[in-house]
Amino acid sequence: MSDGFPFFDIILFAMIAGFVILRLRSVLGRRTGHERRPPDPLTDGTETNDNVVSLPDRSNEPLDQQAEDQDALDDLPEDSLDAGLMRIKIADPSFDDREFSGGAKGAFEMIVQAFARGDEDTIRGLVSGPLYGGFVQAIEAREQAGETQETTIVNIRSADITEAELDGTEAKVTVEFVTEQVKVTRAKDGSVADGDPDKIELLTDIWTFARDVRTSDPNWELIAARVPEE
Repeated sequence: MSDGFPFFDIILFAMIAGFVILRLRSVLGRRTGHERRPPDPLTDGTETNDNVVSLPDRSNEPLDQQAEDQDALDDLPEDSLDAGLMRIKIADPSFDDREFSGGAKGAFEMIVQAFARGDEDTIRGLVSGPLYGGFVQAIEAREQAGETQETTIVNIRSADITEAELDGTEAKVTVEFVTEQVKVTRAKDGSVADGDPDKIELLTDIWTFARDVRTSDPNWELIAARVPEE
Protein backbone atom coordinates (compact mmCIF):
# COMPACT_ATOMS: atom_id res chain seq x y z
CA MET A 1 0.00 0.00 0.00
CA SER A 2 1.38 3.44 -0.94
CA ASP A 3 2.12 6.26 1.53
CA GLY A 4 -0.80 8.42 2.57
CA PHE A 5 -3.45 5.69 2.60
CA PRO A 6 -6.79 6.73 4.18
CA PHE A 7 -7.14 6.75 7.97
CA PHE A 8 -10.05 4.33 7.52
CA ASP A 9 -7.57 1.66 6.45
CA ILE A 10 -5.67 2.07 9.74
CA ILE A 11 -8.86 1.46 11.68
CA LEU A 12 -9.71 -1.53 9.49
CA PHE A 13 -6.28 -3.12 10.00
CA ALA A 14 -6.59 -2.62 13.76
CA MET A 15 -9.97 -4.37 13.78
CA ILE A 16 -8.58 -7.25 11.72
CA ALA A 17 -5.55 -7.60 14.02
CA GLY A 18 -7.81 -7.79 17.07
CA PHE A 19 -9.92 -10.48 15.44
CA VAL A 20 -6.83 -12.47 14.45
CA ILE A 21 -5.57 -12.47 18.06
CA LEU A 22 -8.84 -13.98 19.28
CA ARG A 23 -8.81 -16.59 16.53
CA LEU A 24 -5.19 -17.54 17.16
CA ARG A 25 -5.94 -18.19 20.82
CA SER A 26 -8.72 -20.58 19.81
CA VAL A 27 -7.17 -22.43 16.87
CA LEU A 28 -3.52 -22.82 17.86
CA GLY A 29 -2.07 -25.39 20.25
CA ARG A 30 -0.70 -24.17 23.56
CA ARG A 31 2.32 -25.76 25.13
CA THR A 32 5.67 -24.50 26.36
CA GLY A 33 8.27 -26.50 28.21
CA HIS A 34 7.01 -29.99 27.40
CA GLU A 35 7.13 -30.09 23.62
CA ARG A 36 8.54 -33.01 21.77
CA ARG A 37 11.06 -31.89 19.16
CA PRO A 38 9.11 -31.49 15.90
CA PRO A 39 9.97 -33.99 13.20
CA ASP A 40 12.40 -32.76 10.57
CA PRO A 41 10.34 -31.54 7.60
CA LEU A 42 12.98 -33.25 5.44
CA THR A 43 10.95 -36.41 6.01
CA ASP A 44 8.22 -37.12 3.49
CA GLY A 45 10.46 -35.73 0.74
CA THR A 46 10.46 -32.08 1.84
CA GLU A 47 13.46 -29.83 2.22
CA THR A 48 14.05 -27.20 4.87
CA ASN A 49 16.31 -24.30 5.62
CA ASP A 50 15.58 -23.74 9.31
CA ASN A 51 11.98 -22.45 9.26
CA VAL A 52 10.88 -23.06 5.69
CA VAL A 53 8.69 -25.61 4.02
CA SER A 54 9.94 -26.46 0.55
CA LEU A 55 9.25 -29.08 -2.06
CA PRO A 56 11.57 -31.02 -4.34
CA ASP A 57 12.48 -29.39 -7.65
CA ARG A 58 10.81 -30.97 -10.65
CA SER A 59 11.21 -27.94 -12.91
CA ASN A 60 12.91 -30.06 -15.57
CA GLU A 61 9.77 -32.12 -16.08
CA PRO A 62 9.51 -33.15 -19.77
CA LEU A 63 7.26 -31.07 -21.97
CA ASP A 64 5.26 -34.16 -22.94
CA GLN A 65 4.41 -34.65 -19.26
CA GLN A 66 3.17 -31.07 -19.08
CA ALA A 67 1.02 -31.71 -22.15
CA GLU A 68 -0.39 -34.84 -20.51
CA ASP A 69 -1.20 -32.81 -17.41
CA GLN A 70 -3.05 -30.24 -19.51
CA ASP A 71 -5.03 -33.00 -21.22
CA ALA A 72 -5.89 -34.48 -17.83
CA LEU A 73 -7.05 -31.07 -16.61
CA ASP A 74 -9.39 -30.71 -19.58
CA ASP A 75 -11.13 -33.92 -18.51
CA LEU A 76 -11.69 -32.84 -14.89
CA PRO A 77 -14.69 -30.94 -13.49
CA GLU A 78 -13.68 -27.28 -13.49
CA ASP A 79 -14.31 -26.62 -9.79
CA SER A 80 -13.06 -29.95 -8.44
CA LEU A 81 -10.16 -30.39 -6.02
CA ASP A 82 -8.28 -32.45 -8.61
CA ALA A 83 -8.61 -29.65 -11.15
CA GLY A 84 -7.24 -27.13 -8.67
CA LEU A 85 -4.27 -29.37 -7.89
CA MET A 86 -3.60 -29.94 -11.58
CA ARG A 87 -3.63 -26.20 -12.34
CA ILE A 88 -1.01 -25.66 -9.65
CA LYS A 89 1.07 -28.53 -10.99
CA ILE A 90 0.98 -27.12 -14.52
CA ALA A 91 2.01 -23.65 -13.31
CA ASP A 92 4.58 -25.06 -10.86
CA PRO A 93 6.09 -28.40 -11.98
CA SER A 94 7.79 -28.73 -8.57
CA PHE A 95 4.42 -29.25 -6.90
CA ASP A 96 3.50 -32.70 -5.63
CA ASP A 97 0.38 -32.90 -3.47
CA ARG A 98 1.49 -35.97 -1.48
CA GLU A 99 4.86 -34.46 -0.60
CA PHE A 100 3.14 -31.17 0.13
CA SER A 101 0.94 -32.88 2.74
CA GLY A 102 4.06 -34.26 4.43
CA GLY A 103 5.65 -30.82 4.53
CA ALA A 104 2.42 -29.30 5.83
CA LYS A 105 2.49 -31.66 8.82
CA GLY A 106 5.98 -30.47 9.70
CA ALA A 107 4.94 -26.84 9.33
CA PHE A 108 1.88 -27.41 11.53
CA GLU A 109 3.95 -28.78 14.40
CA MET A 110 6.62 -26.09 14.07
CA ILE A 111 4.13 -23.22 14.04
CA VAL A 112 1.94 -24.53 16.88
CA GLN A 113 4.90 -25.18 19.16
CA ALA A 114 6.68 -21.94 18.21
CA PHE A 115 3.53 -19.99 19.07
CA ALA A 116 3.35 -21.68 22.46
CA ARG A 117 7.02 -20.86 23.14
CA GLY A 118 6.65 -17.31 21.90
CA ASP A 119 9.28 -18.02 19.23
CA GLU A 120 8.58 -15.19 16.80
CA ASP A 121 11.62 -15.90 14.62
CA THR A 122 10.42 -19.39 13.70
CA ILE A 123 6.92 -18.11 13.04
CA ARG A 124 8.24 -15.31 10.82
CA GLY A 125 9.75 -17.82 8.40
CA LEU A 126 6.53 -19.79 8.00
CA VAL A 127 3.68 -17.28 8.23
CA SER A 128 2.67 -14.46 5.89
CA GLY A 129 3.20 -10.85 6.95
CA PRO A 130 -0.40 -9.91 7.85
CA LEU A 131 -1.00 -13.12 9.79
CA TYR A 132 2.43 -12.90 11.43
CA GLY A 133 1.41 -9.57 12.97
CA GLY A 134 -1.53 -11.29 14.60
CA PHE A 135 0.73 -13.98 16.04
CA VAL A 136 3.06 -11.38 17.54
CA GLN A 137 0.22 -9.42 19.11
CA ALA A 138 -1.28 -12.60 20.59
CA ILE A 139 2.10 -13.58 22.08
CA GLU A 140 2.59 -10.10 23.53
CA ALA A 141 -0.93 -10.09 25.02
CA ARG A 142 -0.24 -13.44 26.66
CA GLU A 143 3.05 -12.24 28.11
CA GLN A 144 1.49 -9.06 29.46
CA ALA A 145 -1.16 -11.18 31.21
CA GLY A 146 1.59 -13.28 32.77
CA GLU A 147 0.20 -16.44 31.16
CA THR A 148 2.06 -19.38 29.69
CA GLN A 149 0.67 -21.79 27.17
CA GLU A 150 1.46 -25.46 26.92
CA THR A 151 0.64 -27.72 23.99
CA THR A 152 1.70 -31.24 23.22
CA ILE A 153 0.80 -32.59 19.79
CA VAL A 154 0.34 -36.24 20.69
CA ASN A 155 -0.54 -37.39 17.18
CA ILE A 156 -1.43 -36.01 13.77
CA ARG A 157 -4.16 -38.37 12.62
CA SER A 158 -4.51 -36.83 9.18
CA ALA A 159 -3.52 -33.89 7.02
CA ASP A 160 -5.86 -33.89 4.03
CA ILE A 161 -5.89 -31.33 1.24
CA THR A 162 -9.45 -30.03 0.97
CA GLU A 163 -9.07 -27.07 -1.40
CA ALA A 164 -6.60 -26.00 -4.08
CA GLU A 165 -6.63 -23.09 -6.46
CA LEU A 166 -4.40 -20.99 -8.66
CA ASP A 167 -5.33 -17.33 -8.20
CA GLY A 168 -3.36 -15.56 -10.89
CA THR A 169 0.21 -16.56 -10.03
CA GLU A 170 -0.56 -17.41 -6.41
CA ALA A 171 -1.10 -21.07 -5.56
CA LYS A 172 -3.29 -21.68 -2.50
CA VAL A 173 -3.69 -25.05 -0.82
CA THR A 174 -5.94 -25.67 2.18
CA VAL A 175 -5.22 -28.57 4.53
CA GLU A 176 -7.51 -30.01 7.20
CA PHE A 177 -5.50 -31.29 10.16
CA VAL A 178 -7.05 -33.73 12.62
CA THR A 179 -4.79 -33.96 15.67
CA GLU A 180 -4.67 -35.21 19.23
CA GLN A 181 -3.38 -32.50 21.57
CA VAL A 182 -2.97 -31.72 25.24
CA LYS A 183 -3.61 -28.00 25.78
CA VAL A 184 -3.19 -25.97 28.95
CA THR A 185 -3.10 -22.25 29.76
CA ARG A 186 -1.44 -21.41 33.06
CA ALA A 187 -1.82 -18.23 35.06
CA LYS A 188 1.10 -16.27 36.45
CA ASP A 189 1.12 -18.38 39.64
CA GLY A 190 1.29 -21.61 37.64
CA SER A 191 -2.31 -22.62 38.24
CA VAL A 192 -4.38 -23.97 35.36
CA ALA A 193 -6.50 -21.19 33.89
CA ASP A 194 -7.83 -23.19 30.95
CA GLY A 195 -7.52 -26.72 29.63
CA ASP A 196 -6.56 -29.98 31.31
CA PRO A 197 -2.97 -31.28 31.44
CA ASP A 198 -4.30 -34.85 31.73
CA LYS A 199 -6.78 -34.72 28.85
CA ILE A 200 -6.08 -35.46 25.19
CA GLU A 201 -8.38 -33.49 22.91
CA LEU A 202 -9.27 -34.39 19.34
CA LEU A 203 -9.02 -31.17 17.33
CA THR A 204 -9.60 -30.12 13.75
CA ASP A 205 -7.76 -27.13 12.25
CA ILE A 206 -8.03 -25.78 8.71
CA TRP A 207 -4.95 -23.98 7.42
CA THR A 208 -4.31 -22.38 4.04
CA PHE A 209 -0.80 -22.12 2.58
CA ALA A 210 0.27 -20.05 -0.42
CA ARG A 211 3.23 -19.29 -2.66
CA ASP A 212 3.85 -17.27 -5.82
CA VAL A 213 4.58 -19.72 -8.64
CA ARG A 214 6.54 -17.06 -10.56
CA THR A 215 9.36 -17.11 -8.03
CA SER A 216 12.16 -19.65 -7.73
CA ASP A 217 11.61 -19.71 -3.96
CA PRO A 218 9.93 -23.08 -3.24
CA ASN A 219 8.75 -22.08 0.24
CA TRP A 220 5.09 -21.88 1.23
CA GLU A 221 3.62 -19.53 3.84
CA LEU A 222 0.62 -19.95 6.10
CA ILE A 223 -1.90 -17.25 5.16
CA ALA A 224 -5.02 -18.33 7.09
CA ALA A 225 -5.93 -20.52 10.07
CA ARG A 226 -9.43 -21.39 11.26
CA VAL A 227 -11.53 -24.09 12.88
CA PRO A 228 -14.54 -25.76 11.22
CA GLU A 229 -17.84 -23.99 11.61
CA GLU A 230 -20.18 -25.75 14.00
